[in-house]
Amino acid sequence: MARVLIVEARFYTHLNDMLLEGARAAIEQAGHSHETITVPGALELPGAIGLAAESGRYDAYVAIGVVIRGETYHFEIVAGESARGLMALSMDGLAIGNGILTTEDEAQALTRAKPTEKDKGGEAAKAALAMLALRERFA
Repeated sequence: MARVLIVEARFYTHLNDMLLEGARAAIEQAGHSHETITVPGALELPGAIGLAAESGRYDAYVAIGVVIRGETYHFEIVAGESARGLMALSMDGLAIGNGILTTEDEAQALTRAKPTEKDKGGEAAKAALAMLALRERFA
């Protein structure tokens, strides 16, 4: 049984709740355990995963968050840098599923977050577990 850490950047509570529901369900359906921690924002997700990885307590990680485009350049920085940070950790061998939604508006985020629709939280958890299986295969 794998130990999965879900790290969420809680800003849009109702959207995060749906992403978490999907991620937790996917992990549990696969027979694994999970724990959830919260960070202030999407930019903190890679750092938190990096710190957790140093503990050696977890086998895989799921990053959860929602970034909706606003009127400033901030969206591009948050979306790009959070993804870059997660990719860097992945390249270092961590099994990570990226469940950070980056959308134009809340309606797009809602469709992607709902477990009964696009279920991006569940997909991120399944991606983390798939990467864990791949890492174990090559170990």
